[in-house]
Amino acid sequence: MPEQSDRLVPLNHAVPRRRFLGYVIGGATLVAAADLGLLAERASAVIPTVPQPAELYDLNDALTDAARPTANLITVEIHEDGTASFSLPRAEVGQGITTSSAMLIAEELDLPLDKVVVTLAPARPELLFNQLTGGSNTTIATYTPIRVAAAVAKAALLEAAAIVLGDTVGALVAKGGVISAPNGASVTYGELAVRAASPTTRSIEVELKASSDFTVIGTPQNRVDALAAVTGTKDFTTDLQVDNALPTMICRAPTLNGTAKSINNEAAVTAMPGVTHVALLDFGVAVRARTFGQCIDAVRALDVVWAEGPVAGESDATIVKQVRAAQLPMPALPANPLVQTVTGDFVFYFRSNSPMDTNSAIADVRADSATIWAGLKSPIVAQQRIAEALGMAEDQVKVNVVTAGGSFGRRLFFDGALEAARISQAMGQPVKLMWHRADDARAGRAHPLGTCRVQATYLGGEVLSFNQSLTCVETDYRHGLGELLTARGSDLPGGLGNQGFAQTIFALTQEIPYNFGEVTQTVLEVDERFNTGSMRNIYSPDVRVAAELVVDQLAARMKMDPLAFRLKFERNDRLRAVLQKVAAAGEWGRPMAPGTAQGIAIHKEYKGVSACVVEIDARPVTVDRSIPNAVTGPRVTRVTYAIDAGRVVNPRGLEAQMQGGINDGIALALTSSLHLRDGHFLEGSWDNYFYTRQWNTPPRVDVIVMPSDSEQPGGAGEAGVAATFAAVACAYARATGTVPTHFPINHDTLSFTPKPFIPPIPQSPTNGLQLTW
Repeated sequence: MPEQSDRLVPLNHAVPRRRFLGYVIGGATLVAAADLGLLAERASAVIPTVPQPAELYDLNDALTDAARPTANLITVEIHEDGTASFSLPRAEVGQGITTSSAMLIAEELDLPLDKVVVTLAPARPELLFNQLTGGSNTTIATYTPIRVAAAVAKAALLEAAAIVLGDTVGALVAKGGVISAPNGASVTYGELAVRAASPTTRSIEVELKASSDFTVIGTPQNRVDALAAVTGTKDFTTDLQVDNALPTMICRAPTLNGTAKSINNEAAVTAMPGVTHVALLDFGVAVRARTFGQCIDAVRALDVVWAEGPVAGESDATIVKQVRAAQLPMPALPANPLVQTVTGDFVFYFRSNSPMDTNSAIADVRADSATIWAGLKSPIVAQQRIAEALGMAEDQVKVNVVTAGGSFGRRLFFDGALEAARISQAMGQPVKLMWHRADDARAGRAHPLGTCRVQATYLGGEVLSFNQSLTCVETDYRHGLGELLTARGSDLPGGLGNQGFAQTIFALTQEIPYNFGEVTQTVLEVDERFNTGSMRNIYSPDVRVAAELVVDQLAARMKMDPLAFRLKFERNDRLRAVLQKVAAAGEWGRPMAPGTAQGIAIHKEYKGVSACVVEIDARPVTVDRSIPNAVTGPRVTRVTYAIDAGRVVNPRGLEAQMQGGINDGIALALTSSLHLRDGHFLEGSWDNYFYTRQWNTPPRVDVIVMPSDSEQPGGAGEAGVAATFAAVACAYARATGTVPTHFPINHDTLSFTPKPFIPPIPQSPTNGLQLTW
């Protein structure tokens, strides 16, 4: 990338919002970059609630503003074959952002979608805060910069075409990668790629397309990588072929974060078939072999002396007790004897956010350099921390971002990449590290255990106050905003830096979107001994569930229908619209058999609003149904979900995101949790971590993408979780007549026999065909 800092022209913020400055970057072919230079809702209830911080300035505003100063460093390039390429400074983990980014470029360039190639950028420290994938922020933060860069490229192509075709720019028409003159003469983008290039970097003003002229944005598109994904040709980290990077796995301690002290049989394990290296590190013993099967055999054979981890002897019960002891006091109740109170007290157990694609990385560490390949959502800080660990300068470490199969917040951390780098350095050989499923479940990142209390007061038909307090194990934010400075800040002693991140993120994401008088929401995080992370939607699922369950109780106390109650107290026109839409489409209030019920809930976050109606069957015949090797329980039989996500780039992608979020919400409500016993989690793989399976997936799911006149896209990656979780909880309470007080509701029942902890991973199955039906 050519140096640009001395050539930047300040953005004229007085130009209309569709007009921007950009740059044609000096080079051999055309490269174009962008330069980039706020709302309250109505309230009509008797006792309105003042706007909360997230309504005025939310996490997406913060992330977008952080990315803005380096927006001009992302570029679109036109090639001589007529294609456009873009190196996206974000991680594709299944959310479809390579497709939506390609759509933005195709729109502004008037280029067929299949002519746009989007790859993932390696770690680029010069981007600062502009290479963090999180907070459902990718489309919001990149929507304008990508379009501006593409528009600048098109403007340069038109200028070059005007010379070639001997006409004015205004008379030319660009369509499908071809620029035509009124006389019928034409020239392709590929033919102009070199002509349109500039020997020096120059600024150029462009006007983006009006939304009324969109032909790509807002149209349903299949993912650009869909065929590769379903045919097995899509490359994930463990698919990459790096010279001499042999399979590598880790033998881990039987207690969480225990450390390896010594190996009793290193020589015998090293002599096993295929094994090339065995290395003792503090986090475990690494084994490198010719095949992963040989790695598994060697890991299982290791005899290691372990030091117990920091939570040895702890269990769910002891951690809940500690969290409760740290709870902040709730506000004093009013002295007026006529004021009534509704309270709720809920426990949310640890949950795994391990994706289907395990935490894997390839590392090739040499004496003076290191190269890393991994699915990473914060590659800059990964590069910086790896350099520290290896004793190298930052520019000696190259970090390549690889497409990953899922994240759910997990890949904000780079645990596997850091481990792979340290193992490669210790062995003096390239390694292809793969975490076993047991590693992911037992040593990976988890959503923290917590309690959430709600206290609401009301008088007559009005809510006077609504106070909510979340107390939980620490959510680890030591990745910072994706670079080393904020990462160091979040790692201040005693958890103080991380607590500051927690308070800020909680304040910028949480709100009670009802007119409930005096509203307070607080968070306190208390225990930093666990491996945690920002599981999909961070605090919102737990906070929303607790709030919506109490909302239903308030409605019952006031003898109001849950929908009518929400419509009375909502304070956002967009929320009212999605509520009314989902209620009509979901047939809210239709007759339901005993033991079945509907539930309704809302959520507002990341510039979007959503509402969900579910139907649940909690009758014994359903709860006790028998399916081989399955956990069943109550079944959600129907989900209707309506979302207003503002300007939608790819409606088909948004619908897919909601479908995934719906299944997440059902799992969190009914079946999915980690059981902590004696300092370790019992779950050891997907066969005993009970995510929503086919037999628990609703037979009917309807996702409604609401029309919007907003020019701003909203976040979608996490939007489906919280409202679904809350609606399922509310439906379960109505179906059973009992308000659940812990989640998932089946947590108290251990429905499997735990796999052993020594050896730490099970033997690879040899009878897989016998387990299919």
